Amino acid sequence: MRKREMNGKPIELLAPAGTLDIFKTIVQAPCDAVYLGGSMFNMRMIRKGYNLSREQLKEAVELAHSLDKKVYVTVNNLIGPQELEQLGDYLGYLDRIGVDAIIVQDFAVVSFVRELGLRLPIHASVMMNAHNTDMVLALQELGVTRTVVSREMDLKTAQLLHLKTGMELEYFVHGDMCSVHGANCLASSFLYGMSSNRGRCMKPCRWAYRIKKDGEVYPTEYPLAAKDMYMYEHIPELIEANVTSFKLEGRMRDVEAVRMIVEAYGDAIDRYLADPVGFNRVHDADKLYENRKRDYSTAYAFGKPGLDNINRRYEGTGVFYSTGKVFSTPTAERELTPAKVAEVADVLQTVERPAEGRPRLTVRVNNKAQASMAIAEGVDVVYLSGEVFLPDQPFTKADIEQLAAEKGDTQLVLGMPRMMTDLHMEQYGHLLENGELALDGLLVTHIGAARTFAPFGYPMVGDFNLNLYNQRAEQVYAEYGVERLTASLELHRDKLAELLKHTERTTEMIVHGSPVVMYMEHDLYENTQVLQPIAEESNRYVDDSVLVLMTDKGESPVYRDHHGRNHLTIAKELCYLPLVPQLLEAGVTHYRIEGCTYDVEQLRTIIRAYRQVLADPTTAGDVMATMKPVYAGYTLGTLDFAIEGGVSAHEEPAMAARGGAADA
Repeated sequence: MRKREMNGKPIELLAPAGTLDIFKTIVQAPCDAVYLGGSMFNMRMIRKGYNLSREQLKEAVELAHSLDKKVYVTVNNLIGPQELEQLGDYLGYLDRIGVDAIIVQDFAVVSFVRELGLRLPIHASVMMNAHNTDMVLALQELGVTRTVVSREMDLKTAQLLHLKTGMELEYFVHGDMCSVHGANCLASSFLYGMSSNRGRCMKPCRWAYRIKKDGEVYPTEYPLAAKDMYMYEHIPELIEANVTSFKLEGRMRDVEAVRMIVEAYGDAIDRYLADPVGFNRVHDADKLYENRKRDYSTAYAFGKPGLDNINRRYEGTGVFYSTGKVFSTPTAERELTPAKVAEVADVLQTVERPAEGRPRLTVRVNNKAQASMAIAEGVDVVYLSGEVFLPDQPFTKADIEQLAAEKGDTQLVLGMPRMMTDLHMEQYGHLLENGELALDGLLVTHIGAARTFAPFGYPMVGDFNLNLYNQRAEQVYAEYGVERLTASLELHRDKLAELLKHTERTTEMIVHGSPVVMYMEHDLYENTQVLQPIAEESNRYVDDSVLVLMTDKGESPVYRDHHGRNHLTIAKELCYLPLVPQLLEAGVTHYRIEGCTYDVEQLRTIIRAYRQVLADPTTAGDVMATMKPVYAGYTLGTLDFAIEGGVSAHEEPAMAARGGAADA
């Protein structure tokens, strides 16, 4: 097949394949490359039989190359500390059989490719969530040759990103999408011990929620269920935006469905290249529409889609899954129990590396009143949130100066948004460039921020959304000047113990609060502006001004920040207070309270409890006995699970045939 290009711009149609048999059919279709997964380290581990053995990978590469086509292998989940040795061996094998590129989420993979001198080109997975110029420049320095851009990136931004960096860009153009920013959905881990970042998502985004706000209930049906991506009619705009690779989702789709989509897009691209002026955008579009599973949307390609991006077609019926099953049904978060605490403590006691020096208590705050109180209570580090929940407003320069004047021995650290546009990077750069702010550090949320702000001289701490899972990845962040890192909230108890045995810098843990488990550009509050309420009912645990998602298993608060983004938190409170003695012996040096959702007095009570136990670990039991949860109860989060997929056989939820678009 002749190479596709327009005005010197290369164009690649990238197709999925879940099995060798499907691959053999799809590679003959009008695509330029095929992506697939091996038997380990990829984002489709939930579906057995939809990953290729080593021998099958070799056969696939040989067949593709005989047709002058390419094969990309997904090595795109997070890597546990115990898996690093296997990872190095696996990457060596992929290099030897001539794989054309690997698709990567974890920086441990990047580290191994460099160290072993492998020839494997590296494509940054959508789970790396590349979303600004500075991040792409950092990825280029690390050897990444192509970036699958954030799903929330519009085409105009993608075009500008390519012009600034020259990086090859890959864009999802068709198929199953997620409503949460890539690698920023932890809900499946907290509910089931099955990480969406490890290829095991149980898709709680597809549940039938109701929305409640201001004492009224709204008939929202499936408010997080995204429509399928559909860019068939927008081939010209994709090429104009300098998108190199048009990515089709579907490693769990059957062969006929994939072939139909590949043939449709291949024909559309070729018709446009042959006659761009006379191109008929809707030719044969009816075939895709008639065979759709969900309804279609262009998602964020042309701006924020709002509620138009939410699907209702077949949701909850299982009709759009080849097995006829849904992924999961509403499930309550697990309760903290003394028995579970004892189990986790036993695992942590296998780590014997007591931290040197006094432990430090840290807290993230949402407003100046919380910050002043935390300083007065003697907290060691106060993180000023970069995403302030409304109705509070972002911290001003004057706020920082006033807090600096009263901080005493407390360190004052400025946080950043998880997703930073080029505008955000410019704003923070201007604020920091003179080094005049009396700050003691920066809380960075992506490698681009570390790269860009390191020259300003502020010590840097890596936030939890970096998803630190292993010591290899932390070494990459250390190269960019990050001095301390926060452990991933998705670590099961065994993986946390292994990380603590090997880490040099991941010594901070979130030990209390209601962490954000879904971080979204999608604005759930819009539902309350366009729908009519169907009932009256107050919130059970949070103020009525806060929107909550309701199921028969509980209520999860959703906070809107000053950027307009939505933060869905767990319903309960994470509480590691009874585990502090074991965490101290395991080398954890910094203990963080996520304080943004509490009022000043609630937060003061929590701070005092942790200060007491950190000063005298023998009091943990007595202090815990006096604690009363602010919200729906206490949970250990993912530490509740002994192993990945830690649900027992009798409670394992039904699994559907395909998942979301994490390099699907």
